[in-house]
Amino acid sequence: MVRLFLTFAILCGLYNEAYGKASIDIDMKLKALNKPALKTIKSEDGDIIDCVDIYKQHAFDHPALRNHKIQMKPSVVFGTTKTTRPNNGTSKPITSQIWSKSGTCPKGTVPVRRVSREDIMRASSPSHFGRKTPRRYDFLDDALKHKGKFNITAERLRQPRPKDRSEAILIAIGYNYLGAQSDINVWNPPGVQFNDYSSSQIWLLAGLSDKFETIEAGWVVNPHVFGDSRTRLFTYWTKDSYATTGCTNLLCSGFVQTTTRFALGAAVEPVSTPSSEQYHITVSMYLDPNTLNWWLTCGGNVIGYWPGNLFTYLKHSATAVQWGGEVYSTNVRKKPHTKTTMGSGRWPSYLYGEACFHTNVRIKDYSLQIKYPPYLSEYSDEYDCYSTKLNRETYRAEPVFFFGGPGQNRFCP
Repeated sequence: MVRLFLTFAILCGLYNEAYGKASIDIDMKLKALNKPALKTIKSEDGDIIDCVDIYKQHAFDHPALRNHKIQMKPSVVFGTTKTTRPNNGTSKPITSQIWSKSGTCPKGTVPVRRVSREDIMRASSPSHFGRKTPRRYDFLDDALKHKGKFNITAERLRQPRPKDRSEAILIAIGYNYLGAQSDINVWNPPGVQFNDYSSSQIWLLAGLSDKFETIEAGWVVNPHVFGDSRTRLFTYWTKDSYATTGCTNLLCSGFVQTTTRFALGAAVEPVSTPSSEQYHITVSMYLDPNTLNWWLTCGGNVIGYWPGNLFTYLKHSATAVQWGGEVYSTNVRKKPHTKTTMGSGRWPSYLYGEACFHTNVRIKDYSLQIKYPPYLSEYSDEYDCYSTKLNRETYRAEPVFFFGGPGQNRFCP
């Protein structure tokens, strides 16, 4: 009996020690993420937005940015985004977020969505909070050799695909890209499982298959990070294939925010509904040639930038651009497949008003001209679960890239 009691006491002690360390780690993460606020705004959707001194934001905790001088605005702009050609439908732009109905952040501050203890506790550890799992992009190894002659489908089918991600994308590859943009149709995909996420976004990539760099932006539904199923504005960056660097939004140091109007991670409304009003957010990412910082604009607002000294390969250009959607789940390429949907949750063949899309797809290269990409490939990791359709109603119409799908269905059991 004494031995049993001693064993029990030792186990309790070990548990309390581990719990105590975990609690301390969470407290340290919260302190790093939730900087002192000069003003706090309680949004009607439940979010708390802290207006943080722009010079004391989390970005400057990054070792590479300790002596960084903030660039308050880009020295160049991406340029015009719209076509004069007839489109297949008319969607309305989203230019604000829900929290802004409840107040504004004063000049000299940036709006930051407050992170809760519960948010961090949902992660496997505080250090993994808001981070993707590692993966490869094998086509990057010889990206500049392809020059539009690249069969992305054949290449990807020869390579191992990621075990926990499924993409349906439009890809431009083979040139040096200084920027990319599109109008991203905004939806709230139904049925996103609690441990999954579903995004519609743009990627800019450079580097090697197993050590690439990327900056990303668009909208996401991510219950595991945010604790709900709202559609939210998001960004991401990494310099080592998602292994140890980078994160979603401002959940690690790196991205420098300059706007007072948009909060990364805050909800986006209104969202599109089938056979009714359609909404989009215009997303642009582009390199400032004078500072080598990568700027992000959303809804006509300059959001901020990824400093160039975060990167090696992306310091001067990207070598691939992707537009489309991504589902994360440990149940992709498995039976039963995840029920998490992508885009609107409907097949691309349903077209405008039913399927999610990117339109006004543009790139900027060393010519400094904004142009429709001369060579594009479509690709889906799981065509029976999520698919693609680059559609042009007439030869004069603006091409529209539709993507998405329901996930688990009779063709994708």
